[in-house]
Amino acid sequence: MTATDYKKVFKQLKKKPAKLKKYIKHNSPKDRSCGISLKKCVKCNRTRAHISKYGLHLCRQCFRDHAEDIGFKQYS
Repeated sequence: MTATDYKKVFKQLKKKPAKLKKYIKHNSPKDRSCGISLKKCVKCNRTRAHISKYGLHLCRQCFRDHAEDIGFKQYS
């Protein structure tokens, strides 16, 4: 189902509030308690390559950009 199909469904269901409520209940994404999609980067909301050590909660790309601002030093 494409995005335009969902727009058509919502347009049709706006006139029927009970069916709209049921549609949203059964088709909304479920709340996650664990897994990769639970941890997200604070800056860019990426889910992959997440660094949670020391309470950073950044992806590796954002960590590289902001490491010196945070106080980390790069050793060669």
